[in-house]
Amino acid sequence: MSKRKILITGKGSYVGTNFIKWLEQWPDQYEVVELSVRGTEWKEHDFSIYDVVLHVAGIAHVSTDPSMEQQYYKVNRDLAIEVAEKAKEEHVKQFIFTSSIIVYGDSSHINKKRIIDNNTKPQPSNFYGNSKLQAEEGISLLESDDFKVVIIRPPMIYGKGSKGNYPKLASYARKLPIFPDIDNERSMLHIDNLCEFIRLMIDNNENGVYFPQNNEYVKTTEMVRLISEIHQKNVKLTRVFNPLIKFMGNFVGTVNKAFGNLVYEQGMSEYKENYRVWDLQDSIGVTEK
Repeated sequence: MSKRKILITGKGSYVGTNFIKWLEQWPDQYEVVELSVRGTEWKEHDFSIYDVVLHVAGIAHVSTDPSMEQQYYKVNRDLAIEVAEKAKEEHVKQFIFTSSIIVYGDSSHINKKRIIDNNTKPQPSNFYGNSKLQAEEGISLLESDDFKVVIIRPPMIYGKGSKGNYPKLASYARKLPIFPDIDNERSMLHIDNLCEFIRLMIDNNENGVYFPQNNEYVKTTEMVRLISEIHQKNVKLTRVFNPLIKFMGNFVGTVNKAFGNLVYEQGMSEYKENYRVWDLQDSIGVTEK
């Protein structure tokens, strides 16, 4: 069997770098090339030799700076569609686009549950989410029998070297003697679970919109407890501050970021093959090792 040839557009990205590492387990099955799509040189690259393009280039973090808005649309939407158009023109068979749960808006308030199911309509609350959603729409229009489009809307991705909320939580878990014990639920996805999911999308030549997540929802406090245990810190959990924190949730965005609720209904994330190589506890273990 000949190797599947995969082009990752977006050099040095967290997902792309980890995916390359993940596929090293099957050296005879996959051949992966990474391509920078900054500037215009990428347009000269021959896409026709690849079976799959995995597009991971993009501005990843939410900014509220209005001067950044055009840049978000240019990179997250226009560039993604342009890469997909080139892939289709040059007869690539499958295009995989990494979008985000952020197309549904922010996580909910600390005092409210928010469950996304198959009937939930995307409603971005900022231009990051909107740029991702418009990219999805533009790319989906290109789909045909010969050009399969996979759109992945992962929740918060974490793992060794990840950016965003996880490293902040890990640092609290290592440093703080006590931490608030608040009941919340988040869908999250360990990077290895995502990499295995993408591999299965390629192996099974899939198309459609997908919502991979870990087997279990994550409670922020529980995550902090697991991280602190690994570092033998054993943080003390307390509910003493809960009334104050819940009150602050009405005014302070970071409270909802840390303790808000945002989950995919579990059934949306099922797939015919198991992609969840780590459960929560093991995933924290491999991340913090």
